[in-house]
Amino acid sequence: MKLKSHIFVCTNQRPEGHVRGCCQSKNSEALVRAFKQELSQSGLNREVRAQKAGCLDVCEHGPAVVIYPEGVWYGNVSTQDVFEIVKSHIIQGKPVERLLIPGK
Repeated sequence: MKLKSHIFVCTNQRPEGHVRGCCQSKNSEALVRAFKQELSQSGLNREVRAQKAGCLDVCEHGPAVVIYPEGVWYGNVSTQDVFEIVKSHIIQGKPVERLLIPGK
């Protein structure tokens, strides 16, 4: 099966108080579930996959999400942003500017 897009959500965990923080402590596990649910409800779950990822090395911007094949990086993503990312980026092909990580 060839996928149209692949959504990776950082779920890396670091020790509490780590200087760079970690995405898991910022609710990234719920973000993975929200993406899967939205893709299913939109009928896209056969052509777009959302899944957990290890450290994406942009911890300061967490929770972090990267979407391939475009290589678009999003930061500070919340479950409230999932619908907009799926609708705008995945369906319409327009990245959500306000969530983009500068320089990525």
